[in-house]
Amino acid sequence: MSKFNFTKTAIEALPLPDKGWIYYYDLKVQGLGIGVGTTGKKSFILYRKINGKPERITLGRYPDLTIEQARGKASEFNSFIANGLNPSELKRGRKAELTFSELFAEYMERHSKRKKKTWLEDQSQFKLYLDKSLGKKKLSSIDRKSIAHVHSSITKAGYAPTANRVKALLSSVFGWAISAGLCEINPVIGIKSNKENQRDRFLQSDELPRFFKAVAEEPNSMIRDYILISLLTGARRSNVLSMRWKDINFDRAEWRIEETKNGTPQTVPLSPEALEILQSRKLSESAIFVFPGSGKAGHLMEPKKGWKRILERSGIDNLRIHDLRRTLGSWQAKTGASLAIIGKSLNHKNQNTTAIYARLDLDPVRDSVNKATSAMLTAAGLKDSADVAKLKKI
Repeated sequence: MSKFNFTKTAIEALPLPDKGWIYYYDLKVQGLGIGVGTTGKKSFILYRKINGKPERITLGRYPDLTIEQARGKASEFNSFIANGLNPSELKRGRKAELTFSELFAEYMERHSKRKKKTWLEDQSQFKLYLDKSLGKKKLSSIDRKSIAHVHSSITKAGYAPTANRVKALLSSVFGWAISAGLCEINPVIGIKSNKENQRDRFLQSDELPRFFKAVAEEPNSMIRDYILISLLTGARRSNVLSMRWKDINFDRAEWRIEETKNGTPQTVPLSPEALEILQSRKLSESAIFVFPGSGKAGHLMEPKKGWKRILERSGIDNLRIHDLRRTLGSWQAKTGASLAIIGKSLNHKNQNTTAIYARLDLDPVRDSVNKATSAMLTAAGLKDSADVAKLKKI
C-alpha cells in the first residue's frame, strides 16, 4: 500500500496504471485514498473496515473535490464509524431521501386534493414560486435559511401578501409531512410573516373608460372574457377559472357554484352583459369549462400575462384581479346597496350577518348587481340607456 502526503503536485504526477485502477493513501487522514484510472481520471475514496468487513466509499472526483475537502469528508465519515455508524448506509439513505418536489406530490395526493377546496391554488403556488427554488432539494438540505430566502425573494418582487401565502403553504406541507412520518422538523417555524394592510383598491370612475378599452383590445378572447366575467359577477378567482357550463342556467340568468372557499354553495345572478358574454362563448354542447385549458385541470389556470397586458394598455397601476371582486362590491355600495345585499352577492361569510343573508332572496341581490354593472358601464361611457352594453365592440 503506497502512502504519501497528498499535495496537488504529488497527485498530478501520479503515473497511469496499465489496466484498471491503482490506489494511493494519504498520510494525514486515516483511510483516505485516491484512485487513478487508465484514462487519467482520479477519485478520492475512503477505505476502512466496518464491522470486520472492508468498505470502499467514493468521496468525489479530483479536482472537483479538493484535497482539503476530501480530508474533511473522510474525517467526517471516520467520526461516523467511531460512533458505530456505516457511512455507506448513510449515503444510500440520502439517495433514497425525498426531494421537496416528491414530498409536495405526496402532500397534494394524500392531503390537499382530499381536504382542501383551494388545492388548485396550492398547485399553482408550487409551480410559480417553489418548484425552481426548492423542488430538487433533498428534505435534509432545506432549512430555515432556505425558506427565508424564498419568502424574501417573493416579498422583494413586490408581492408581500403572496409571500405570506407561500410561507403558510410550506408550513402546511412540512407540518403534514411530520404527521405522515416523512420528515422530523418544520423549517418554516420562526420565520416572520410580512405585515399586511387590508386592501381597499377598486376601479375608480376615471379609470373605468381606460380599463374597458384595454380589455376590449385584448387579443386573447379567453383572457378578455375571463376578466369581464370576474368583474361582472364578483366571484372569486378560482371559481371563475373553473366555471362550468352545466352550472349556468341561461333561462334564470343564474350561475350555481356548488363549492366556494367558504364551504358553502352560492347562486350568482348574471347581469344581461354577463349573459351576453357567456352566450357568445358557448360554441360546443360537449364543452365542460367556460374557460378551457390544456393542463390536467382542464381549465384556464393562470391569466397573469394577459392581465399584465391589460394594465399596461390602460395605464392603471396597483390593480389585481381580486380587486375586480372588490370593484363590484364598491359600486354596489355607491349605488345604495346595503351591506347585507353586498355580503350575499359576494358570498362573504360573517357570523354577525349570516342569519340576515339566509333570509334574503335573490331578487334584491340581482337588482343590486345589475344596478352596479349599469353604473360602472355608464361611468365608462359605454352605456347611457337600459340597453345591454356590447363590451367586446368598444
